[in-house]
Amino acid sequence: MFKKPLSNLKTSAPLRSSDRRKLKQRVIATYNISPEIGDILVPEGLMSRRFATNTNEQGVAYWSPDGDPLWFSLAKDGDELIPTVYTLWKKYDLLPCITTPAAVIPVLMGGADLMIPGVVQIPSSQTLVPPQLVAIAQYIKDCPTTFGAPLAVGRLAVDLGKLKAGGKGKAVHLLHSWKDCLFNVGSKVDPPGVVEVQEVGGSKEGAEGQAAETVIAGEQDEPSAEVQEVGGTDFGEGNPDPPADPAPRHLVQQPQVSTILRNAVLQAIRGTLKSLPTSSFPVPAGTFYSSYILPYRPAGTSEYPLIDIKHSTYKSLAAFLKVLDKQGILTIKDMKPEPLVMSVAASHSEVLSHTPYVSLRDIQLKEEKREKREEEEKAKVQEMEIKELWKPHAPSGSGRFFSEGGFDSSALYTYAELKATVIKYITARQLVNAHDQSYVNVSQDEVLLNIVAGKNDSDESLEFLKREEVVQKLSEKMQNWYEIRAEGREPLLRKGQLKPVSIVAKTRQGRRANTLVSGFEPFLLEAKEVAEELRRICAGSTGVSSLPGKAVRSEVLVQGKQIKAVTDFLLSRGVPKKWIETADLTVKK
Repeated sequence: MFKKPLSNLKTSAPLRSSDRRKLKQRVIATYNISPEIGDILVPEGLMSRRFATNTNEQGVAYWSPDGDPLWFSLAKDGDELIPTVYTLWKKYDLLPCITTPAAVIPVLMGGADLMIPGVVQIPSSQTLVPPQLVAIAQYIKDCPTTFGAPLAVGRLAVDLGKLKAGGKGKAVHLLHSWKDCLFNVGSKVDPPGVVEVQEVGGSKEGAEGQAAETVIAGEQDEPSAEVQEVGGTDFGEGNPDPPADPAPRHLVQQPQVSTILRNAVLQAIRGTLKSLPTSSFPVPAGTFYSSYILPYRPAGTSEYPLIDIKHSTYKSLAAFLKVLDKQGILTIKDMKPEPLVMSVAASHSEVLSHTPYVSLRDIQLKEEKREKREEEEKAKVQEMEIKELWKPHAPSGSGRFFSEGGFDSSALYTYAELKATVIKYITARQLVNAHDQSYVNVSQDEVLLNIVAGKNDSDESLEFLKREEVVQKLSEKMQNWYEIRAEGREPLLRKGQLKPVSIVAKTRQGRRANTLVSGFEPFLLEAKEVAEELRRICAGSTGVSSLPGKAVRSEVLVQGKQIKAVTDFLLSRGVPKKWIETADLTVKK
């Protein structure tokens, strides 16, 4: 799919905190992971970017702050979130994994689909049906309980029975692989080492993507492999990297895990579920687990990522819910493909005697409130009050107009005040055209004629002018000044013509786009501050340079097309929209 470079790449935009939380919840619900793992796989500072493949398939990709594509979705798949290998390297068991020999890997890197003869191992404990997403990793010969880092993502093309039986045909339709054009827009790092396949379906990965071996006490002596070899053909030697040093082990007994999950249900019933209307039920078991069990675990359990149903004594969500149903804490109804939670018993003795604690959900809600408060504070930023002013200038002749008319020749005038002054002057001297009062008989007044006359203007052409033209020509003969008032700052009054902040996107060094920002100093912004904030907001590199011939003026360079992000930043600092000019020079005409 990504054999050729992405086309029609749109400007990358940072996700708002609320959008990032929604994306994280989608990932948690889709892949049945904990909120802590969700924070790792959907980090802060995520960027979104629309693209099209060489076959004109439309999609959206999500980039990490480091520039690695982590997720993508395709319009034809209903916006299903698909992890990239960068994401799978952070959590090897996010998808069911199929292994293939080392000799097949280069073929997959070329964009070919995985064929049935190339399948060595398939997950034996998971029910896979086409077109479910699967990962593809390298088979490690003579090590049936280990496999290499996932190197490709695709959709299962046939059921597991056909894979076990062997034969011909496609096993997996490839979507994305290591070293394809989507991968290459990232950091292009090498794959991590091999991983031990745990009893519960794979290892739990750390944030750095290294092969972490987190083990629950009481499980070490049980069978560990959860893969099944298919065919038995010798496909040749693999060249696995040496396993990484195991990470520190967090030993949590299975009964402890079960108790934590049980208390999470009691906490959810007492705090939230008892207040839900009856119309909120029934709730599918998977939704109940991801919405009302995992988030209600005690705060601090994020240090132990294996506190989930698979690592409890129950082993399955259905078994856990049946126990709770038997004890009268809730009621369930057995349905296919998953049970339904029909109701909860808010008056149950265990619910009433449960001692509330600070849960992961409480921490998340607190964080959401903080982010919302910050966004509201940004929205409250008062827009700068900017006045363009004009001052009489004797050398250009405008000073005589004010002195002859009896006006203050040392004052600063707004455009409205300037217009009122002109009206007062022409009314006092009866210069208003009798046939059309919007015109002024400028030729009848020497002072006014000298003001509006240009080098190439004849007396005949200036016999009369529109009143607005007289005001405009008078302002051109005056000195430009401006005043800026910002909340919490002293008013700034300076001589000169105020120009808008310039935001220009340009293509440099071939296809690389950058955004250049200049002219922000008059608006009470410093170059270093602007660069630092845009580096954080745009999750990309920035730089500051002095403009030629203007020692006090600087230009900030931002990596990528960031016109919208820069505009939003300036608006958040109170710069009025009318004082921001943008230009996209990357678009081919």
